[in-house]
Amino acid sequence: MITDPQRFTTTIARFDAANAQDPHQESGRPRELLYAERMTAMLERFAPEASEAVQLAVRAQHIQRWMTPRSTYPAGRQGYLRWRAGLYQFHAETAATIMEDTGYDAALIARVKAAVSKQDLKVNRETQLLEDVSALVFLEHYLAGFAELHPDYDAAKWLNIIRKTWRKMSAQAHAFVLAGQVRLPDALAPLILKAVS
Repeated sequence: MITDPQRFTTTIARFDAANAQDPHQESGRPRELLYAERMTAMLERFAPEASEAVQLAVRAQHIQRWMTPRSTYPAGRQGYLRWRAGLYQFHAETAATIMEDTGYDAALIARVKAAVSKQDLKVNRETQLLEDVSALVFLEHYLAGFAELHPDYDAAKWLNIIRKTWRKMSAQAHAFVLAGQVRLPDALAPLILKAVS
């Protein structure tokens, strides 16, 4: 239930305005704005009863992501992990600042920050729901493009990537995929189903 529809609408609009500044384009639109819209659309399909905190969190998960390029951190896995951790904090703080401006209280802001910064995954239901939606959006919209960037990956490498994504998801998200509720890329669908069987 949305506590104040006008405040909620204003906050989403502020998130979107921030993401509309993305200089990178996909399908003729700012990339992170399109991603945020896909996250909301998937949440409505997967968990239409989601809390206000989760609805806000999915819209803000990648807010202004382009402002922290991967190249600003060292190469290698440790650099990658530091970059991801830094992004979680940046997205959470950016969302919190906007929510403070639009009049949200500290308790709801803290819930959104916890979800966006991936705190207590598998324990915090709101964080887990955000992770589920993120994984479902990845499978439906981004896995095929990721595959095109890595033509050198063999089947074993893809099985490992898909299984890592699968392990982060809840049983409900697994069931959603296996029930055919996510449009899997044709070329990778057999591999995905093999990876999770």
